[in-house]
Amino acid sequence: MTAVDIATSTARRQSTAPAIGLIMGSMLSVQVGAAASTRLFDDIGPAGTAWLRGCWAALAFVLIARPSPRWLRAQSRHDLLGAVGLGVVSAAMSIAFFESIARIPLATAVALEFLGPLSLAVLRRTGRWGLLWPALALAGVLALTRPWRGDINLVGVALALVAAAGWAGYIILTQRVGDSFSGVKGLAIAMPVSAVAAATIGAPQALPHLTGEILVQGAWLALLLPVLPFALELLALRRLTVAAFGTLMCLEPAFALAVGATLLHQTPHPLQIAGIAFVVAAGIGTQRSSHR
Repeated sequence: MTAVDIATSTARRQSTAPAIGLIMGSMLSVQVGAAASTRLFDDIGPAGTAWLRGCWAALAFVLIARPSPRWLRAQSRHDLLGAVGLGVVSAAMSIAFFESIARIPLATAVALEFLGPLSLAVLRRTGRWGLLWPALALAGVLALTRPWRGDINLVGVALALVAAAGWAGYIILTQRVGDSFSGVKGLAIAMPVSAVAAATIGAPQALPHLTGEILVQGAWLALLLPVLPFALELLALRRLTVAAFGTLMCLEPAFALAVGATLLHQTPHPLQIAGIAFVVAAGIGTQRSSHR
């Protein structure tokens, strides 16, 4: 290996290491934000919590992007509809996920929700090995839910699967919005739409019980999820390939397991830990054999 090769390899490692830390920080922020959100469920309900968090997130992205009326009028109808669709899907995904973690453990809900992006990766697979991952993911889901015991909350599972479908749609629409708008301007449209859409279910739960303290809690929850994770992931993507980024994000269910056990005292069964490992492995496998 030449001196140039050694220098290039060293520079790449120095660039990649901080990026990995950013991704880890993002996943930790997402799961801590989800776990902390459960504290508001008794006060304003899961859907109300999702709506309040979405309102603060919308305000944050509008302040960051500052879209003007003139700029909005200059956008094509096709691009605006894509951003509106992203907002509606985001609202459905958030409400379904929060309603699910009100009924089933956080790690189980996240692993089930992760089936959405995993299914997309399977559909985009290249090579024969891609057929292995759905079977591994199914084994993981069975280990997580243990349907033979009959004590799993089926409504919670169904809501997590709705969130999974929402996450798949979110990925597709985010790519479309990302291709159509620069920076976070697309999110400055999508997030207010998401808040309005979530209000149909969340506002009736939350409005009668809103206090100054709850409003403040909603603000810092929005910072944990999605404002801070988005910023960290944006910085990480400048240093990592999309494939490496997607592979690292497959660790999300493992982070949910650790946060659920630490903050929510949700001690998993050993078989459920194995199920998380299967889902993570399936996610990594599909990411490595799929395309954009």
